[in-house]
Amino acid sequence: MWTRYRQRPENMDKQAVVATLNKILEMELAGVVRYTHYSLMVYGPYRMPIVDWLRAQATESLLHAQQAGEMITQLGEHPSLAIGPLLETHDHDIEAILKESLEHERMTLGFYNELRKQVEGHSVMLEEYARQMLATEEQHLGEVDRMLRRPGDVASAAVGLMG
Repeated sequence: MWTRYRQRPENMDKQAVVATLNKILEMELAGVVRYTHYSLMVYGPYRMPIVDWLRAQATESLLHAQQAGEMITQLGEHPSLAIGPLLETHDHDIEAILKESLEHERMTLGFYNELRKQVEGHSVMLEEYARQMLATEEQHLGEVDRMLRRPGDVASAAVGLMG
């Protein structure tokens, strides 16, 4: 039963895992605020589809925050009441908003990758959760990158940001 999972769940550094899950929770809550704020700051003739996309991102960030909190409580620990960084350039141009979104998604992806490494070989549930969230965040990075491209451009617009 434990052939792939040579290290048992009880040997996992639970405090480190919970700390990472709390960072994820905080980043996802910051995403709720960030995307909601951005949706209020979009102006121009193409406002509505962009607002709809940003609000959908806010809703998804809330779901992701709830999932991280559920993982924390399943481990018998207390979810953070803090929120991740909410710094912004105050440049509400669509391209600036998308670049800030890309950076936020990249940072969040880093925490999910950290979680994956911490739980690998210890917990199937947490490892699958981390992998699923990594796939989702990578997809978000790709979506934002494509939104930053000029019509007809095939190459990534986010060189240096998707690192």
